[in-house]
Amino acid sequence: MAKPREIIREEIPAGARRAVFAGGCFWCLESGFEAIEGVLGAISGYAGGEEFDPTYEQVYTNATGHREAVLVYYDENKIDYGRLLEVFWSNIDPTDGGGQFFDRGSSYTTAIFYMNGEQQAAAEASKRETQAHFKKPLATAVLPYTTFYEAEEYHQSFYKKSPGRYQDYVNASGREDYKRRVWQAILRDRDR
Repeated sequence: MAKPREIIREEIPAGARRAVFAGGCFWCLESGFEAIEGVLGAISGYAGGEEFDPTYEQVYTNATGHREAVLVYYDENKIDYGRLLEVFWSNIDPTDGGGQFFDRGSSYTTAIFYMNGEQQAAAEASKRETQAHFKKPLATAVLPYTTFYEAEEYHQSFYKKSPGRYQDYVNASGREDYKRRVWQAILRDRDR
Protein backbone atom coordinates (compact mmCIF):
# COMPACT_ATOMS: atom_id res chain seq x y z
CA MET A 1 0.00 0.00 0.00
CA ALA A 2 1.25 3.47 -0.85
CA LYS A 3 2.30 5.75 1.96
CA PRO A 4 0.07 8.84 2.23
CA ARG A 5 1.56 12.26 1.68
CA GLU A 6 0.15 13.39 5.03
CA ILE A 7 2.01 16.57 5.93
CA ILE A 8 5.03 16.43 8.18
CA ARG A 9 7.23 19.48 7.65
CA GLU A 10 10.55 19.55 9.47
CA GLU A 11 11.10 23.21 8.59
CA ILE A 12 7.96 24.29 10.43
CA PRO A 13 8.70 25.24 14.08
CA ALA A 14 7.37 22.86 16.71
CA GLY A 15 4.98 25.43 18.18
CA ALA A 16 3.37 26.39 14.87
CA ARG A 17 -0.41 26.26 14.72
CA ARG A 18 -2.34 24.73 11.83
CA ALA A 19 -5.48 25.67 9.95
CA VAL A 20 -7.10 24.11 6.87
CA PHE A 21 -9.22 25.98 4.33
CA ALA A 22 -10.84 24.93 1.04
CA GLY A 23 -11.51 27.84 -1.28
CA GLY A 24 -11.55 26.57 -4.84
CA CYS A 25 -8.24 26.44 -6.64
CA PHE A 26 -5.56 25.82 -4.03
CA TRP A 27 -2.97 27.82 -5.98
CA CYS A 28 -4.89 31.02 -5.25
CA LEU A 29 -5.38 30.35 -1.55
CA GLU A 30 -1.77 29.30 -1.10
CA SER A 31 -0.47 32.57 -2.57
CA GLY A 32 -3.03 34.61 -0.62
CA PHE A 33 -2.06 33.13 2.74
CA GLU A 34 1.68 33.16 2.14
CA ALA A 35 1.53 36.92 1.60
CA ILE A 36 0.36 37.44 5.20
CA GLU A 37 2.83 38.19 7.99
CA GLY A 38 2.80 35.45 10.60
CA VAL A 39 1.99 32.70 8.10
CA LEU A 40 4.94 30.31 8.07
CA GLY A 41 3.80 28.33 5.06
CA ALA A 42 0.78 27.20 3.08
CA ILE A 43 0.68 23.80 1.45
CA SER A 44 -1.69 22.79 -1.34
CA GLY A 45 -3.55 19.53 -0.90
CA TYR A 46 -6.78 17.62 -0.55
CA ALA A 47 -9.05 17.58 2.52
CA GLY A 48 -12.35 16.18 3.63
CA GLY A 49 -12.67 13.06 1.51
CA GLU A 50 -12.67 9.33 2.07
CA GLU A 51 -10.16 8.14 -0.55
CA PHE A 52 -6.74 7.19 0.84
CA ASP A 53 -3.90 9.24 -0.65
CA PRO A 54 -5.85 10.78 -3.55
CA THR A 55 -4.22 12.20 -6.66
CA TYR A 56 -5.14 15.40 -8.45
CA GLU A 57 -6.66 13.35 -11.27
CA GLN A 58 -8.95 11.56 -8.78
CA VAL A 59 -9.96 14.69 -6.87
CA TYR A 60 -10.56 16.71 -10.03
CA THR A 61 -13.24 14.23 -11.15
CA ASN A 62 -15.22 14.95 -7.94
CA ALA A 63 -15.25 11.21 -7.15
CA THR A 64 -13.30 11.14 -3.86
CA GLY A 65 -15.18 13.63 -1.69
CA HIS A 66 -12.03 15.72 -1.22
CA ARG A 67 -11.81 19.44 -1.75
CA GLU A 68 -8.76 21.30 -2.99
CA ALA A 69 -7.49 22.91 0.20
CA VAL A 70 -4.51 24.54 1.86
CA LEU A 71 -2.88 23.64 5.15
CA VAL A 72 -1.67 26.86 6.74
CA TYR A 73 1.06 26.88 9.38
CA TYR A 74 1.11 30.07 11.42
CA ASP A 75 2.79 31.74 14.37
CA GLU A 76 0.05 32.63 16.84
CA ASN A 77 2.31 35.30 18.35
CA LYS A 78 2.12 37.21 15.04
CA ILE A 79 -1.31 36.32 13.66
CA ASP A 80 -4.40 34.79 15.17
CA TYR A 81 -6.93 32.36 13.74
CA GLY A 82 -9.51 35.13 13.41
CA ARG A 83 -7.23 37.01 11.00
CA LEU A 84 -6.74 33.82 8.97
CA LEU A 85 -10.51 33.53 8.69
CA GLU A 86 -10.67 37.11 7.37
CA VAL A 87 -8.02 36.30 4.76
CA PHE A 88 -9.94 33.18 3.76
CA TRP A 89 -13.31 34.93 3.35
CA SER A 90 -11.77 37.78 1.35
CA ASN A 91 -10.33 35.31 -1.18
CA ILE A 92 -13.54 33.43 -2.04
CA ASP A 93 -17.16 33.83 -3.13
CA PRO A 94 -18.81 32.29 -0.06
CA THR A 95 -22.25 32.18 -1.69
CA ASP A 96 -21.24 29.84 -4.54
CA GLY A 97 -22.17 26.26 -3.68
CA GLY A 98 -21.11 24.83 -7.03
CA GLY A 99 -17.40 25.62 -6.93
CA GLN A 100 -15.36 28.79 -7.17
CA PHE A 101 -15.31 31.13 -10.13
CA PHE A 102 -14.71 29.11 -13.27
CA ASP A 103 -13.69 25.95 -11.38
CA ARG A 104 -16.85 23.91 -10.95
CA GLY A 105 -17.69 20.80 -8.96
CA SER A 106 -17.58 19.57 -5.37
CA SER A 107 -13.77 19.49 -5.27
CA TYR A 108 -13.79 23.29 -5.66
CA THR A 109 -16.42 24.07 -3.02
CA THR A 110 -15.48 26.05 0.07
CA ALA A 111 -15.01 24.83 3.63
CA ILE A 112 -13.27 25.64 6.88
CA PHE A 113 -11.88 22.51 8.54
CA TYR A 114 -11.54 23.14 12.27
CA MET A 115 -8.89 21.38 14.38
CA ASN A 116 -10.50 21.92 17.79
CA GLY A 117 -13.45 23.49 19.58
CA GLU A 118 -11.82 26.91 19.67
CA GLN A 119 -11.37 26.95 15.89
CA GLN A 120 -14.91 25.63 15.42
CA ALA A 121 -16.41 28.42 17.54
CA ALA A 122 -14.33 31.07 15.77
CA ALA A 123 -15.22 29.70 12.32
CA GLU A 124 -18.94 29.57 13.08
CA ALA A 125 -18.92 33.10 14.54
CA SER A 126 -16.96 34.38 11.55
CA LYS A 127 -19.43 32.75 9.17
CA ARG A 128 -22.34 34.47 10.95
CA GLU A 129 -20.55 37.83 10.75
CA THR A 130 -19.75 37.30 7.07
CA GLN A 131 -23.36 36.30 6.29
CA ALA A 132 -24.47 39.79 7.38
CA HIS A 133 -22.76 41.20 4.26
CA PHE A 134 -24.61 38.97 1.77
CA LYS A 135 -28.26 38.57 0.76
CA LYS A 136 -27.71 35.01 -0.49
CA PRO A 137 -26.97 32.31 2.10
CA LEU A 138 -23.34 31.34 2.51
CA ALA A 139 -22.44 27.96 1.00
CA THR A 140 -19.17 27.56 2.90
CA ALA A 141 -19.19 24.50 5.17
CA VAL A 142 -17.63 24.42 8.65
CA LEU A 143 -16.39 20.86 9.13
CA PRO A 144 -14.18 18.89 11.51
CA TYR A 145 -10.65 18.26 10.25
CA THR A 146 -10.02 14.61 9.42
CA THR A 147 -7.10 14.23 7.00
CA PHE A 148 -5.06 16.36 4.65
CA TYR A 149 -3.04 14.92 1.80
CA GLU A 150 -0.36 17.04 0.21
CA ALA A 151 -0.91 17.68 -3.49
CA GLU A 152 1.68 16.68 -6.03
CA GLU A 153 4.92 18.67 -6.04
CA TYR A 154 4.11 20.52 -9.26
CA HIS A 155 1.15 22.16 -7.47
CA GLN A 156 3.23 23.43 -4.52
CA SER A 157 4.10 27.14 -4.74
CA PHE A 158 2.79 27.13 -8.30
CA TYR A 159 2.50 30.92 -8.22
CA LYS A 160 6.28 31.09 -7.68
CA LYS A 161 7.31 28.28 -10.03
CA SER A 162 5.13 29.37 -12.97
CA PRO A 163 4.21 33.02 -12.39
CA GLY A 164 3.08 33.61 -15.97
CA ARG A 165 0.78 30.60 -16.09
CA TYR A 166 -0.48 31.37 -12.59
CA GLN A 167 -1.32 34.97 -13.53
CA ASP A 168 -3.08 33.81 -16.72
CA TYR A 169 -5.18 31.45 -14.61
CA VAL A 170 -6.01 34.14 -12.03
CA ASN A 171 -6.99 36.65 -14.71
CA ALA A 172 -9.20 34.15 -16.55
CA SER A 173 -10.88 32.78 -13.41
CA GLY A 174 -12.62 36.00 -12.36
CA ARG A 175 -11.44 35.67 -8.77
CA GLU A 176 -9.51 38.95 -8.64
CA ASP A 177 -12.36 40.88 -10.26
CA TYR A 178 -14.77 39.47 -7.67
CA LYS A 179 -12.41 40.34 -4.82
CA ARG A 180 -12.08 43.92 -6.05
CA ARG A 181 -15.78 44.34 -6.72
CA VAL A 182 -17.21 42.66 -3.62
CA TRP A 183 -14.63 42.35 -0.85
CA GLN A 184 -13.06 45.78 -1.15
CA ALA A 185 -16.51 47.33 -0.64
CA ILE A 186 -17.30 45.04 2.31
CA LEU A 187 -13.98 45.72 4.02
CA ARG A 188 -14.27 49.46 3.39
CA ASP A 189 -17.78 49.54 4.90
CA ARG A 190 -16.75 47.38 7.85
CA ASP A 191 -13.81 49.60 8.73
CA ARG A 192 -15.87 52.80 8.81
